[in-house]
Amino acid sequence: MVENVLKQKSFGFAVRMVHLFKYLKDDKKEFVLSKQVVRSGTSVGAMIREAEHAQSKADFINKLSVAQKEMNETMYWLQLLHATDYLSNEQFESINTDAVEIMKLLTAILKTTKANLNHK
Repeated sequence: MVENVLKQKSFGFAVRMVHLFKYLKDDKKEFVLSKQVVRSGTSVGAMIREAEHAQSKADFINKLSVAQKEMNETMYWLQLLHATDYLSNEQFESINTDAVEIMKLLTAILKTTKANLNHK
């Protein structure tokens, strides 16, 4: 159940990252940071999808850990875009709220999975 919510939210987030990339490129004429944020932001969902078909619990943990790292990187790029005035406060808060929610889901799933793995 939680993985399905995570899958849906991460896909929606990836769509937002693609739209953000287009906005930064077309409207703001920003070509460097926009590529960084779209790469890391779309990678989150891709790693979550890979985790769905992990070969083992350890592989599942590894893939979700990579997704967590990618989200952390994405949050850095979003903060940088905001600090350099490419994103307004409203734009940043909206996207960052989604990022934080996905990060919390990833952290909770990883914590539970690791605890369950250690108790077996």
